[in-house]
Amino acid sequence: MSTDAVRYTSQTPRTVVPSGITDPVERARAELSAALAAIEHKANLPARASEKLEAGAVKARAFADREPGLALAAAVGVAVAVGAAIWGVARLIAR
Repeated sequence: MSTDAVRYTSQTPRTVVPSGITDPVERARAELSAALAAIEHKANLPARASEKLEAGAVKARAFADREPGLALAAAVGVAVAVGAAIWGVARLIAR
């Protein structure tokens, strides 16, 4: 490996090939590593779903902080909709 290679930092995403790599073998390894990391991220559905849920929770908390009354109304509406759906399914099963 060359001594002038640019190293990854904690701020660099694993899917990025660092600039400044002059050795073709080291550059190929970095590109392969970045491609594999991108494939791993794309295929890891539970982790991606968790990221989306966390982002949604952050947005919901921010909305609840800005508009507490509307957030309460939305929560009640969702609870009523879920309850009605469960009641409907239970009624269909009971027939």
